[in-house]
Amino acid sequence: MRLSTRLLTQALFALCAAVPLAASAQLVSQLNPSSVGLHPGADHLPWTRSATIYEINVRQYSKEGTFTAVSNDLGRIKAMGVDILWLMPIHPIGERNRKGPLGSYYAVQNYTAVNPEFGTLNDFRALVQHAHRLGMHVILDWVGNHTAWDNPWATEHPDWYKKNDKGEIYPVTFKNDAGATESWADVIGLDFNRQGLWQGMTDAMAYWVRETDVDGFRCDAAGLVPTAFWDHARAELDKIKPMFMLAEWNEPALHEHAFDMTYAWDLSDILKKIGKGKAGADELRAWVRNPPKAYPRSAYRMLFTNNHDINTWDGTDGELYGPAYQALAVLTFTLPGMPLIYDGQETGMSQRLEFFKKDPILWNKNSELPAFYTGLIALKKHNPALWNGQYGGDITLLDASSSQVFAFQRQLEANVVRVIVNLSGAPQQYALPGEAHPAPLPAWSWRIITPEH
Repeated sequence: MRLSTRLLTQALFALCAAVPLAASAQLVSQLNPSSVGLHPGADHLPWTRSATIYEINVRQYSKEGTFTAVSNDLGRIKAMGVDILWLMPIHPIGERNRKGPLGSYYAVQNYTAVNPEFGTLNDFRALVQHAHRLGMHVILDWVGNHTAWDNPWATEHPDWYKKNDKGEIYPVTFKNDAGATESWADVIGLDFNRQGLWQGMTDAMAYWVRETDVDGFRCDAAGLVPTAFWDHARAELDKIKPMFMLAEWNEPALHEHAFDMTYAWDLSDILKKIGKGKAGADELRAWVRNPPKAYPRSAYRMLFTNNHDINTWDGTDGELYGPAYQALAVLTFTLPGMPLIYDGQETGMSQRLEFFKKDPILWNKNSELPAFYTGLIALKKHNPALWNGQYGGDITLLDASSSQVFAFQRQLEANVVRVIVNLSGAPQQYALPGEAHPAPLPAWSWRIITPEH
């Protein structure tokens, strides 16, 4: 159910005096992520600890599609409370075997140049500087697994590329989920058995830290590159300045040295099933009780309802979640992990943005969602129990006396936050431990109880 801005604010910040926090002794199960210890050096940068990350598709962000247009809008993003800006790849795009009229951002023609569509290197520097002045940080999307066919490396260092049985460089080829062979015709794969590539790639990443002062990288298809390389690159980059590193992958080993955060695809899959009526509170409780993989206590997991891949290939929030959308977004801000907002989401974007051609976001200036997201970001910042990784509180499932209602508590010392979400399209009655009488909860609505007031 979509609530008004006033009711959204009340739902996010209301203190429910009828539910004393002392009643938390009656719990269903205590889930303690500390069963896996901290790895050495897992003390994440202070500005990441309560952070929300915002993904920017420069090409589609505006009609101009430039760094300057993005920079001019940073005040609005900062006003929502966003801390980290993730820019999709900004490099020139390969022309050989290009897909569509403009090509894929992930077919990198030159690792140390900017896409002229977006502006100049100085324009990008200005964007980063503006973000820093506003107290935000910038990470750059990095494509380490493959390059465009016409990347200079293909002629200068052909030994850095994978070859077929004939000794020829060939398109990136892989098995899809159905077991069929597919290829990305516009890109060619790098061979990390070649030590020269390690230095070349690390130097290219270091260029952006030294020349533009970026604060880290989101590493595309990180699991297709040896973890040992990422460990090496992180150590070298940290010598220039401390980095924040996000892996587009979900293996716990990536957290040991190289990465601060990985994708929580497992949660995303459940949220999409809930949106389609194929899962509910029971499946979410099972996911909390039995995580599919054991991550370090310090691991940041990125939580999301959408991103550039989901939006283009799977659907918009409206298509995927319908009236469940806001309730599921609440979960991405309150379950353990760092929430992601994809540009346009905060105004209810109804487009599947084109990937290979110009398709500017149609910003909805009358949307109530900016207030919704601003409230969620503030909720997270103001309650240490909701912070990321080891800085937040453990999660405890609560018995809400309704199979359709998902309820949990997170606590860090005196800070206790309770979240109750109706994961069904019908009104429910719920009662938390210690409550004498059940309370109503409309379809797809939620209640958040904090120690404020």
